[in-house]
Amino acid sequence: MRKLKKLGVLALGFTLAFAVAGCAKKDEKKENSVVKVGVVGESNEMWDPVIEELKKEGIEVQLVTFTDYNTPNAALDGGEVDLNAFQHYAYLNKEKENYGYKIDSIGDTFISAMNIYSKKITKLSEIKEGDKVAVPNDATNEGRALKVLEAAALIELNPDAGDSPEVKDITANPFNLELVEVDAANVYALLPDVTIAVINCNYALDNGLNPGKDALFQDSVSIYEGKNYVNLIAARTEDLENEVFKKVVKAYQSDAVKEVYADTFKGSYLAAWEE
Repeated sequence: MRKLKKLGVLALGFTLAFAVAGCAKKDEKKENSVVKVGVVGESNEMWDPVIEELKKEGIEVQLVTFTDYNTPNAALDGGEVDLNAFQHYAYLNKEKENYGYKIDSIGDTFISAMNIYSKKITKLSEIKEGDKVAVPNDATNEGRALKVLEAAALIELNPDAGDSPEVKDITANPFNLELVEVDAANVYALLPDVTIAVINCNYALDNGLNPGKDALFQDSVSIYEGKNYVNLIAARTEDLENEVFKKVVKAYQSDAVKEVYADTFKGSYLAAWEE
């Protein structure tokens, strides 16, 4: 009888040990993190190397695609996603001001290049007196275009205007360039009629230009004084020190992602985290 009791105790011990081991395995599974990242549109190949790299650490990155720019910040603030990556600082700051979102940048990503192109000249030294320059006419893009023209030494701007200058802020125009202001989507169409044009990278790509190879002058993060036009990964303010989210940022800010910028997106995105 004692022997049977002893065997029963041993069996119970093995059962408990097995149960504990089973729980441990379940706990290990729970340690694998899922991070939902809100993005806009379908062209998100830059996240492919991030997803693959973080798999090695048991972190699953899931992209949640939105079709407009109005919902990703609301989704982040409301906890539907853990991070989002679709906007620059100027947009984020305006959203926070308008809606009171408690979200902030956890890391920089890229700046969308606005380059100078031409079908009439092959280098900027061929610019002549009175040449025409096509630029976008909306405040944000025109301000950037003017900064690019200044960086190319074609005009000078009032430094007090910062990163959002207007035409009235031009303090020197040595070539007496004539600015032709049109909707950003129509700047490319004017290339045959102007000497040079400052074109947003998405419209350049849509019209068959290669931002990394076809530009007479290339945009640069260093042109701008602040981060208004730098894109970012955003997190809820309370999560800025989350170690898993920091790993996502580290995996993004890599040479592998820069290769995708250069190859898949033809240089239209410029890495902003090293500036």
